[in-house]
Amino acid sequence: AASDVYKRQIGCREVHIENFRTILEYSDTFVKMRTKKGCVSVSGKRLTIEYYNEEEIHITGFIENVIP
Repeated sequence: AASDVYKRQIGCREVHIENFRTILEYSDTFVKMRTKKGCVSVSGKRLTIEYYNEEEIHITGFIENVIP
């Protein structure tokens, strides 16, 4: 399940997600991604994907919600 996806949220400004696969939707208020175990959504304001690779993604901005 999505519980196998490692998420680390640093305050309300950053979130780091491992077991990342691909970006499904991206705007400055919403990011939806596929992980090895399902989908994860991040909502907030001024969201920016700082970096991603075949295993992880790092998002900054005003993080309001992370939904596995």
